[in-house]
Amino acid sequence: MKETTKQDMVVLITGAGKGIGRAVAETLARRAEAAGSSLSLYLAARTRSDLESLKAQLDSSVVRCDLIAGDLAEAPTEPVEACLARHGRIDALIHCAGVGRFKDFLEQTPEDLEFTIKINVTATFLLLQRAYAVMRTQSPREGMRGQIQVVTSIAAEQPFPQSSTYCLSKYAQRGLLEVMKLYGRQDGIRILEVKPGAVYTPMWGQLPAEQVEKMMIAEDVAQPMVDALYVSSRASLEGLTIRPLHGDL
Repeated sequence: MKETTKQDMVVLITGAGKGIGRAVAETLARRAEAAGSSLSLYLAARTRSDLESLKAQLDSSVVRCDLIAGDLAEAPTEPVEACLARHGRIDALIHCAGVGRFKDFLEQTPEDLEFTIKINVTATFLLLQRAYAVMRTQSPREGMRGQIQVVTSIAAEQPFPQSSTYCLSKYAQRGLLEVMKLYGRQDGIRILEVKPGAVYTPMWGQLPAEQVEKMMIAEDVAQPMVDALYVSSRASLEGLTIRPLHGDL
């Protein structure tokens, strides 16, 4: 039996060029293809070549991709404005873009702190604030005005060595999302915090094979994130923790 899915969904994905963001785009596209329903993806990332290869992979008769390449630290609301200008609405924002610098607490520099906060905190706040403002003005579809998912980390609730600036930024993201949930319940906008454990993505660089074997891959996180978009509009999944089967590294 053909799967039932939402029609004409417009989804903005940040960090779409690599890792979890790319896997979310691929998973959404496969779902739309299987259901035969139209899907508009607006894909944002720093590197245009990554986005162009993804667009070439996903574009079809039911999946349409638009691209915007740029640095969120410099223009955090630009993806929202571009998606809005193209489609007139945003049904879901999936914010996967993030950075981290991992070293001893006493070795972290002011530049490390500024780099991390600028992307993970300041840009996240401004991006989500603008997207929420847009969604709040939209006519409801299937009982909702929009959905926002943000990939934080288990580091948003559990400290790790070598992760002081990263944990700081992820705790900040979690606090922002907890406040946004209060507004979302009033405005018909679902807010989901996604807290992955160790996922092997380009952020990790080169790792020994035995360590990689203990980690998840991006698709392990993307699948439940996409499933969450299709939860009944009578319900709101507000937190999703995904860890490797045998625990954290």
